[in-house]
Amino acid sequence: MAKKSAAPTTVETTAQAALKASWVPLTIIVLAQLQMGININALPVSLGPIIDDLNAPATSISTALVLYSLFVAAFVMLGAKIGKLFGERLVFQISAVGHGAAMALMAIATDATMMNIAQSVAGIAAALLVPTLVVLIAANYSGRQQEQSLGILASIPAVASGLTFIVAGYIATALSWRVSFGLIFVISLVVLFLSFRMKPVPRHTGISIDLVGVVLSALAIALILFGFNNLNSWGIIIAKPAAPISILGLSPVPFMLLLGVVLGQAFFAWSERRVAHKKTPLLALEVLDTPEERNAVYAFLVAGGLGSAISFLIPLYIQIVQDRTPLFTSIAIVPYAITVAAAAILSVRLYDRLTPRMLALISFVLVGAGMIVLAFTIGNDWSTPAVIFGLILVGLGEGTTLTLLFNVLVSASPKELAGDVGALRGVVNNVSSALGAAFAGVVAVVLLSVLITTAFAQSNLPPSLQQEINFDNIDFVSNDQLKEVLSQTSVTTEAQVDEAVAINADARLRALRATFLLLAAVSLLSLIPSTRLPNYKPGQLSADDITGEKKPKPAKTK
Repeated sequence: MAKKSAAPTTVETTAQAALKASWVPLTIIVLAQLQMGININALPVSLGPIIDDLNAPATSISTALVLYSLFVAAFVMLGAKIGKLFGERLVFQISAVGHGAAMALMAIATDATMMNIAQSVAGIAAALLVPTLVVLIAANYSGRQQEQSLGILASIPAVASGLTFIVAGYIATALSWRVSFGLIFVISLVVLFLSFRMKPVPRHTGISIDLVGVVLSALAIALILFGFNNLNSWGIIIAKPAAPISILGLSPVPFMLLLGVVLGQAFFAWSERRVAHKKTPLLALEVLDTPEERNAVYAFLVAGGLGSAISFLIPLYIQIVQDRTPLFTSIAIVPYAITVAAAAILSVRLYDRLTPRMLALISFVLVGAGMIVLAFTIGNDWSTPAVIFGLILVGLGEGTTLTLLFNVLVSASPKELAGDVGALRGVVNNVSSALGAAFAGVVAVVLLSVLITTAFAQSNLPPSLQQEINFDNIDFVSNDQLKEVLSQTSVTTEAQVDEAVAINADARLRALRATFLLLAAVSLLSLIPSTRLPNYKPGQLSADDITGEKKPKPAKTK
């Protein structure tokens, strides 16, 4: 009996020693995830200095975010197949450096066009990089350690958000917003240097790339994201002058959205046809073959969109409405950022006590409640306890939801589909981020336009001012920017200037409050797909289920 007990002890000791050394690959993977996360968070936190330096409107930041997310979402499934063809570690190395090079271009951007090009290149590189992360974790870890690694990976976007808002906010105020993107380039070089410490992943033979699927999915995603992002500038129903084309006087946006949905359905129909003919589809349909998985994707879309929306609205409010610095923005948003990161990491401990369904329901209620608190409490003083409380509520729900839903998707698929799960996560994450920022920008600007137009009609300002300012192209501007515009119009008296500034200030605040209320409604509507998430009993989900070694088949409660 002594000999039998000694052997496992020796094996266990050896395994523990290997375990300590093996955290290096996770550190490298985390750094790669961080360099992508810092980019998309440094854009909104540096909003004020960027639009001043590049002489661009505030909505140009949301456009840059949409472009980045568009290219990631459109080509991440192709990226997963390229990773299998050439080996995920090699693709990881090349794409990390490519993303860093795009950040170097961002750091020297001279106008909004150059910024958009840099973000587009970064999106293509990220489309290759994202699927490799889950595969590399599966290659370097197993069992309980793989479970912990997946939880950490899921929490990194939240950690990147908190870190970036503080560091990039300080850098943009004390130095220059360009320094933040230069640092991302440095991180990419560090990732490349350390990446040789990870296990190489062998190439897969017999992989064929579904080019028809690539075209269908890319066009569907592009049409939906571009159409949604241009709702305000091109017109919701009637075409505006800025619209590239008009169809019998109608805006192209509804047609783009409809065609995007049709092409999306065509993509899944084509994928099923390839499976029927024993061919490899662009995305393994097994990752979406259960109602639980599909509803997890729906909930993931909403959760990611809400996080992107609030990360866009808060800097917009503080830097444009209040005319504060990026450093003040980072300080003001610390409660939210820290809470998101902490909830993302610590919520994993609740998985043995609460079911995914119950956690998701609680989380979306918290987000909705936090948005409602913000809507009724934000004002000229951001630091009031009620506002901070609202941010903490949103952060708790947001961090818990994103980590939970990622783990639901991973645990529901076998290990050999890790690349497809990573690709699906990339599509959902980036589509939701783009739609969230675009939705927040469109809704806020539309509400601002309606409120300003209504208030102007009831004011004592001259009617000719409406043509001089062009009310069809209203955007968020600071009081100083508005005064500069008014100085070039027929408004001459101080009283008229003060009235116009007061109308603008009131409309901005009311538009933001209404947008938060609408986001609260969206969060509460997400309770519907949340009720279809897995309802495992406490302790029922094993380590094997989490790591994806086998399909979980828990008893379901009705």
